Amino acid sequence: MKRFFALFALVALAVACTSHPSAPAVSAQAPAGPDQARMQRGIDQCAALWRAEDGSQADFEAFVAQWLATTPEARRSLFDKLSRAFEVFNTQYNQLSIELGRPTVLAEGEPGAIDYLLAAYDVTAHHSDDLFANKVAFITILNFPHYTLAEKNELGAGWDRLQWAYARLGDAFTTRVPADVSQRVTTAHSAAEAYVDTYNIQMGHLLTEEGERLFPADMSLLSHWNLRDELKSNYADVPHAAEKQEMIYRVMERIVTQEIPAAVVNDPSYDWAPESNRVWKDGAEVSLPAEGTVRYSHILNQFHAFQELDRWCPSLPTAIARNFEGSLEMSDSEVEALFVRFLSSEQVRRVGALIRERLGRELRPYDIWYDGFKSRSAIPEDRLTAETRRRYPNAAAFHADMPRMLRNLGFDPKEAQFLADHIVVEGARGSGHAWECLGRTEPARLRTRIGPEGMDYKGYNIAVHEFGHNVEQVTDLYHIDYYPLFGVPNNAITESMAFLFQVRDLQLLGYGRQRMDDNATLDIFWGMYEIMGVSLVDMYTWRWLYAHPSATPAELRDAVLETARSVWNQYYAPVLGTPDSPLLAIYTHMLNYPMYLPNYPVGHIVHYQLEEHLAQCPDDAAFAAELQRIYRQGCMTPQAWMQGAVGAPISVEPILSAVSRILP
Repeated sequence: MKRFFALFALVALAVACTSHPSAPAVSAQAPAGPDQARMQRGIDQCAALWRAEDGSQADFEAFVAQWLATTPEARRSLFDKLSRAFEVFNTQYNQLSIELGRPTVLAEGEPGAIDYLLAAYDVTAHHSDDLFANKVAFITILNFPHYTLAEKNELGAGWDRLQWAYARLGDAFTTRVPADVSQRVTTAHSAAEAYVDTYNIQMGHLLTEEGERLFPADMSLLSHWNLRDELKSNYADVPHAAEKQEMIYRVMERIVTQEIPAAVVNDPSYDWAPESNRVWKDGAEVSLPAEGTVRYSHILNQFHAFQELDRWCPSLPTAIARNFEGSLEMSDSEVEALFVRFLSSEQVRRVGALIRERLGRELRPYDIWYDGFKSRSAIPEDRLTAETRRRYPNAAAFHADMPRMLRNLGFDPKEAQFLADHIVVEGARGSGHAWECLGRTEPARLRTRIGPEGMDYKGYNIAVHEFGHNVEQVTDLYHIDYYPLFGVPNNAITESMAFLFQVRDLQLLGYGRQRMDDNATLDIFWGMYEIMGVSLVDMYTWRWLYAHPSATPAELRDAVLETARSVWNQYYAPVLGTPDSPLLAIYTHMLNYPMYLPNYPVGHIVHYQLEEHLAQCPDDAAFAAELQRIYRQGCMTPQAWMQGAVGAPISVEPILSAVSRILP
């Protein structure tokens, strides 16, 4: 997963907003000329954000007269100076956030209460206020006005690179959110993050109803990531595979229903039988209270923080609108239509029937994570873990191997070394993430979980995913032509870049070339199927929250469970059986990254289209070169970026057609 941080989207869910309704009325007229319409747009957008404390009508007119760039040369000079300044701001704020957050996100000793308090501090909270106060924000808006998503999609086809960069600079100041509101958003997020990062299930202390222990004594798995990956690993031929999967499934059910005893989380002093929900300590059975609503309180706290943001954003007045139209730059209805088209397809039933045939049994709910289309499914995970632990006893060893891995993928040796030199690898307290570099003086950061015996296969697989993020992050920053275009259009597309690497994890271990074949297509297809349902639950939960703004944590819990079961019954029970399963609510992204989940299925869609395109490359060197060309498009809108990448819009039709060919 990528952690998004950028001052161009000061608060990720607070873009494309306008001023508070009490702003005074000011105006001015643009000078006549061929660029009059653009200049008038900038003047009008400044006027919409101008407040009484900014000055009078006369002050506004004087400001416009002084700062409006009326020639292309003056505008370009201003663009260059602002771009450099924003890169400096981004770099310094990023470094502050990294350093303040280190104790809570890295595996470097136990954090104390003060560490969580410092990590929750929003170093950018006053940035916008300050730049509006000294008029830098207004100067930016005046000369580089904002264009809506629809306008970018319509006009962007005719823009050159500099015009795109001007338009992206126009996204820098579209809101005037008070610092205290921004800080409350950050505080709610940080509290949820701390909860998620320490939610470990002590697998060696799980008991069957007969008192058996199925997992190693020291195995501790983070929910949901490691639980899911351990379940997937048991599709290989390993002892007690089916029993382990059933037990993990039951643990997941207890988590989402909040029936799990609170004390067993992260505490190895208790033995827990998840089937009956009984607990023992020192051999004696004990009665412990359930978690109840803690999980859902974190969702609700973030909702309330975003509600405070809403009144400052009349153009996109809900977190839903800001997330999709603002951050993802695709409307929630557009995204929902993609998912429903896919989930309702006949191809889903065909692939489900194939999996049932391969497993030789009726499908179970957890078969949404069926892993049998990957070549690694035939390789026991303990064998893969032995290999990854041997290669990567620590973060430094993984970092040292990065140039070889990139050369394996076809990257030029010089570029492979350059990329590795601009990535730092660190041990994560949680599941791991990629933290991007925001200025061309700093590295990208790869955080992954590394145990005392070295990096196990689960950690390695996640690390390769994050490595894909980092390669994209370094390439489209250090090799971009204009700074406001650094990055990719949205987190879904950076997820697709991470998937390109992750599906080649065995290739990077020396198990042969991994290319797009029928099994790889079916694997991506089934991954889409699983994560689209999870994403719909997240999306529908936020629609429910806005319809029930006074909900209690208990009411939210019940609503999420009802939503998860409803989505399951409509799109999953007909294929996997077992009606009313709440399994789709297990992903902890719902707690700390609201509505981030849709980025994954959109990323899978983009990933498949990229794989089809890259499959035409004649060799590894051409593959790497084309990948880097695609990276260097930078931050256009998703549909414009996709047209430039593969010559087609984002669509599920290519993979549906491919599955119809494979399974007619």
